[in-house]
Amino acid sequence: VQLQASGGGLVQAGASLRLSCAASGRTFSMYAMGWFRQAPGKEREFVGSINWGGSTTFYADSVKGRFIISRDNRKNTVYLQMNSLKPEDTAVYYCAASRTYVSKFEYDFGSWGQGTQVTVSS
Repeated sequence: VQLQASGGGLVQAGASLRLSCAASGRTFSMYAMGWFRQAPGKEREFVGSINWGGSTTFYADSVKGRFIISRDNRKNTVYLQMNSLKPEDTAVYYCAASRTYVSKFEYDFGSWGQGTQVTVSS
C-alpha cells in the first residue's frame, strides 16, 4: 500500500490541525494504521494507531486526550485530529500501515508515507 500524508502546517499553541493520510490500493481496510512523528534531533516516536475496523486505538501518553485517530475505509484515508497543540508537538508526522491487528511499534509497520511538517509556535 502506498501512503500520502497531508494537512500539516504552522499554527499557534492551542490550535487544532487535522492530518490526513490517503492510501492507494483496494486492501486498505486490511491494514492497521499508525501515526508517528520525528522532531529535530530526536528519534521517531509513536503517536497513535487504529485497527482495520476502527474499533481499537492506541495513543502515546503525550497526546492522549488531545489527539484522535480515525479512519474512513470507504475513502482509504486515516486521520489524525490534533487539538490543543503544544510547541513540543512540532515534528514531521508520518503515517504508516501494518499487517498486524494493531500496534504501536515501528517494526510492525511495513509501509510509510513521506511525512508532513507540523510546526507549533508558542
